[in-house]
Formats: sequence, C-alpha cells, structure tokens
Amino acid sequence: MEKLIIRVDASIQIGIGHLMRCLALGQAWKEAGGQVIFITACQEEGLLQPLREEEFDIHLLAMPHPDASDWDHTKGILAAHPDAWVVLDGYHFNEVYQQQVKETEHRLLVLDDIAHLKHYYADILLNQNLGAEQLHYSCEPYTHLLLGTRYALLRREFLAWKDWKREIPEVARRVLVTLGGGDAENHTLKVIQALQKIDISGLEATVVVGASNPHADELELAARQSRIRIRLVHNVGDMAELMAWADVAVATSGCTVWELMFMGVPALLITVADNQRYIAEQVESADAGKSLGWAKGISVEPLARAVASLLKNHDWRTKTIEKARRIVDGQGAQRVITVMQETRAQVA
Repeated sequence: MEKLIIRVDASIQIGIGHLMRCLALGQAWKEAGGQVIFITACQEEGLLQPLREEEFDIHLLAMPHPDASDWDHTKGILAAHPDAWVVLDGYHFNEVYQQQVKETEHRLLVLDDIAHLKHYYADILLNQNLGAEQLHYSCEPYTHLLLGTRYALLRREFLAWKDWKREIPEVARRVLVTLGGGDAENHTLKVIQALQKIDISGLEATVVVGASNPHADELELAARQSRIRIRLVHNVGDMAELMAWADVAVATSGCTVWELMFMGVPALLITVADNQRYIAEQVESADAGKSLGWAKGISVEPLARAVASLLKNHDWRTKTIEKARRIVDGQGAQRVITVMQETRAQVA
C-alpha cells in the first residue's frame, strides 16, 4: 500500500482540529497497511505527541506557507516518495499550493470546510461536515467530491465505543467542557463561572485544557474555588472516555461536534471561528444540538440558563442522541480510504 504524506499545521491561532482529523485518517491508513508521513509547522510538543505515539514519520517546518521555505522543504519529501498520496488540511493551502502538488504528479486529497477558494485541484475533495452537499465547489473534471458526515474522520479511540448504549438520566449532572486546544480568549473560564450559578444537586464538570491553552493557571484557580466539583484534564489521551462519562457538553462547533454526536452527547455549541458558524447552524437545523452563537457575544447569566435548561430537558436530550447517532456512524475514515484506493493517479 502507498505512503500517505499529510501536510497540516496546528497552533493556538488556528486550533488543533485540522491535526486531529488528519491523525484519524493517518491511523486508518496505518491500520490498512500503509505508512504515514506528517509534514507540519506545529511547534507544540503536546500536539505532536499523538503522532509520535503512532510512530509516524514527522518532518518539522520552521515556517508555514506562504513562506517559501514550506514548499522548498515539502517538495523534497514528495520527490523522495513519488507514489505517495498527499493530503492538505488548512485554509492557507491555496490554489497555488494545490497546483504545485499536482505538478509533482502526486495524487492529492484536500480537506475543506467552507468552500473558500475559487478553485480546487484535488483528486479528492473531502468536506466531512453536515450540510457540505449544499456548498458549491469549483473543481477539476477528475475531482471526486466526498461531502457530508458519512466521511467524518474519527480517531481510533472513538471507534471502540461503536456499540455502546448511553444511559440518559432524568436530570443530567455531568458536564464536559471542551473549547479547543488553545482557547486564546479563555471562554472556558466563562463556562466555569456559569456553572457556579446552576442550582442542581450533584452537578460536576470535567474541563479539558488543551495542549496550547495559555490560561491553565487561571483555570486551576477557578476550579479550586468552585462551589461544584470541577476536574481539569490536560493533554487528554482518550477523549472518547470523557465523552462517555458526560451527560452533556459545552463545546466549540468544530471537529469535536462529530465526535460528540458519535458518542451520543447532547451539546451546547459555541462558535469561536468563522469556519465553525456554518457547522453550528447546520447542527441546530438538524435538531442535533443547540447553537449559542459567537463566544464573544455570550455572557455568564444566559450561558448558565442554557446549560441548566439542557440538564433538565430529558426529552430533548433523548431525541438529540437518537438523531446524532444516525448522522455520524464512525465509518468515515474507512470510506475515505476505500475511495483513495480506487482512485488512480491523474495529472491535472
């Protein structure tokens, strides 16, 4: 089986979702018998650790595209592996970068969320989001479009829970808070403050503090001073287990949404980036979650009311879980690899 070369970045500014879904694809490729190479400008060792644990080859870049050193380094790696598939995941990999890859005669898969480019040159264009079929993509005649949650990429840790059945308490008391790997503006603290205002006995929360979160000390203090039990978890090794523990979640409306759906966790979704807005709207339209809108516009009191309402609404949580598991079935990565194996090399 051919090698898979994945070009992806992660940081506090751009988040970690791109890297995590590429990790899922890499895991599936490895399990199918292939080798995986990551090329990244990510400098956070905590984010690189999952790649090292998989024993993937990792090439670190000093600066990402559009810095010229990115392509200079990347093209050398591509030249050493002429039969490899190449994966690009990141909004900075524009039309020029895609054309450069295709000029090397490699097969190219591009992951996208918002159809922001005028044209795509990929052999396969993957948008794993709900409502992706409604977006217009200008592509080459040979491009295969893989659109929608049938192709949602879930990491190995989630797939072990495929046949698990969740118990749904009349009143939910376990809250998972996961607002991304960075959370530069510290919206996590706002959620902790909101939880203090909820009058439900036995309420407790697990708060995920991402590897690149700069507010860890402040969050530790808030957890110690909390009137409810709050457990902070750093550099989570098994997010699926935390989602299995939780009755509900407060999360950003990025890649985590599909993980929560698969695990049957009713969620309040907070938007922290432009690319997340469409996802939140589509999830709410499908009645598979509730969107609270932009994080900057959410204050503590309304947030507390929204969380309390979700905790007490057994009927809505039950219906949401049923819908969510129909939307994401966990087979996305395998479907993508099947298409990749069937797609022969083509030159633009």
